[in-house]
Amino acid sequence: MKKLFTLAIIFMFVAATGVIKAQQINNSGFETWDNLGAATEEPTDWNSFKTGTGTLISFTSQQVKRSSVVRPGSSGIYSCVTWARSTLGIIANGNFTTGQVNANSATPSDPSNFNLSLTTDPAFSEALTGHPDSLVVWVKFKPAGGGADSARVNALIHDSYNMKDPPDVASNAHLVGVAVENFSSTNGQWSRLSIPFAYPGPAVTPAFVLITFTTNKTPGSGAAGDSLYVDDLSLIYNAGGIPTVNKPVKYNVYTDANDLIIQATLQKPERSEICIYNISGQLVFKTQVISALVSEHVTLNSMNKGMYIVMITNESGDMFSQKISIN
Repeated sequence: MKKLFTLAIIFMFVAATGVIKAQQINNSGFETWDNLGAATEEPTDWNSFKTGTGTLISFTSQQVKRSSVVRPGSSGIYSCVTWARSTLGIIANGNFTTGQVNANSATPSDPSNFNLSLTTDPAFSEALTGHPDSLVVWVKFKPAGGGADSARVNALIHDSYNMKDPPDVASNAHLVGVAVENFSSTNGQWSRLSIPFAYPGPAVTPAFVLITFTTNKTPGSGAAGDSLYVDDLSLIYNAGGIPTVNKPVKYNVYTDANDLIIQATLQKPERSEICIYNISGQLVFKTQVISALVSEHVTLNSMNKGMYIVMITNESGDMFSQKISIN
């Protein structure tokens, strides 16, 4: 039986940075484990295939374990490792989540395969009513054979609805915020990721967060033996407890016959990062510019039809995000 822990609320003001650590994720350091030593071993309050559901779940294997390999400076003694397997030539990516794994098709990209935030069951959901500014986590990713594949972390803040990852059309209507990062090999070293949350909506009332780690951003891609270690996840809040989203003095996101056009006028010349995510939270475009006048054209031919989130983050910590539909 999966252990249930009361959600910890910790307030700690760090004067030097103006950062608040508030509502956090249960067992975020992966120190506590259920069924240790068995094939059903999983980190408490996290789930993988062994507590999954679906028509193919009985054919799945253990793909998550406790590890004593921890990131430098950690106060804990354990981390979580997940890995990819190959069965009859089909790659099952390593996958663990705060929700429940649903395995219903032997085709990895089939939409009947998803992780689900089961809001009626605390064992398969993570309550979150705050608006974190960013997600920070330590990872060590090693593609088998030194490949160029990318692992992925995706955090979807949503209202009181059973959100799916990848989201379907119904789930999209309940999205509050998203923090996503695709990351390549860390060359055998631990790497600290700091991933900003964007709050594109359309939902506005956070109630839960669905967090997923996987050994490949594309279902069924990569190779058997791809391994991902994860340690010390935390949510970072600004001094107000709710992230301040400062819009540029002037901004515009639109399409013409050929391009998606992103324009912004900032208070001063500085480095800005432009990211475009599809509605499933996958990064499809990223660039940096150094200017007070931002103007970026992205060819529509390089993008599929659908909904996208455009996010601009500058050195001052200001962030602007907007949804746009590509038809």
